[in-house]
Amino acid sequence: MNPFVFSAARRAVPRPFTTVLSIILAAALLACTPAYDWRTIQNNDDAYEITFPSKPRSDARDIEINGQKMHMSMQTAEAGDAVFAVGTVDLPNADGPTRRAAIDFLQRGLAHNLNATPVASPVQIEVAAGGQLAGEEINVKGLSNGASADGEKTESHEISARFVAKGPHVYQVAIVSTKLPPPDQVDQFFSSFKLF
Repeated sequence: MNPFVFSAARRAVPRPFTTVLSIILAAALLACTPAYDWRTIQNNDDAYEITFPSKPRSDARDIEINGQKMHMSMQTAEAGDAVFAVGTVDLPNADGPTRRAAIDFLQRGLAHNLNATPVASPVQIEVAAGGQLAGEEINVKGLSNGASADGEKTESHEISARFVAKGPHVYQVAIVSTKLPPPDQVDQFFSSFKLF
């Protein structure tokens, strides 16, 4: 809401009514705001810490990258229209080409879901013991296809994701939504990710 509209309304309306109106507007705004119940999660198995906006769920599956089977575990949490996720791919080795192949696979996979092409930019990822690692970030918008009772439907989504490799792991930290959460919530999630 425009603050100038509120100040004009306060001058034009008697004081007791303005107070009631303010309470009603505040309650309406709170009802429309998704609840963020931030909690820090330490994943000792995958060697990271992050703050999720709600209690996360875990999943795992095997994926194939360049003809090699690799294990991927995922933690996801929802808030509003957004899914916050951290995925960890266990690599067969920690060499540069294997890491690069896994990062490329993850970036293309996310962007493909929105019929988009990823364009990565550099980003720094915190290490809990101090220092930073070079990572990559993509931001894509596009249309995703989803099955519905009457056939296929198309929906607009946004994905903001970061990728980094450390040791025999590649990490994907992502927010997928129909509309990205407010910048402070996005920053809260990404800046809280730290590798052990």
